[in-house]
Amino acid sequence: MVIIGTESARADDVLDLLREGDAFALALYPAENYHGLDVEALAADGVTLFVARDDGAALGTAALVDRGDRSAEIKRMFVKDTARGRGIGRGLVETLEAHALGTGISTLQLETGVPQFAAIALYERLGYCQIPRFGEYTEDPLSYCMEKHL
Repeated sequence: MVIIGTESARADDVLDLLREGDAFALALYPAENYHGLDVEALAADGVTLFVARDDGAALGTAALVDRGDRSAEIKRMFVKDTARGRGIGRGLVETLEAHALGTGISTLQLETGVPQFAAIALYERLGYCQIPRFGEYTEDPLSYCMEKHL
């Protein structure tokens, strides 16, 4: 049974999963087009990291970055290749959304990449819509930005 909870990015197996997510993204994009948060940023105030585990094994991550204006950004969404197709991504996003609502956040935004068709499809199924590129992604032609009002 998959359990999703908040955790520190500094746990050894979470660090391994974050590194795996980095490697996955860097296989798709040049480094200058990769916008992942590092461990220090994941430990900052206003950032909550969710980890999905099955029988203790870390299988997926998603971070919520609270902007302090009733909006937040989803970052570091990643599910291990061997765990895909089990609803873990959906579970991470739904858990993150429930947490956001509970803390007064009403708008979620995210950036994924144009080549990540499966991620885009998941977000669309969960009610996210494409929006113009925002913030640090404005000039990145590989960025695909989405938003959902909770």
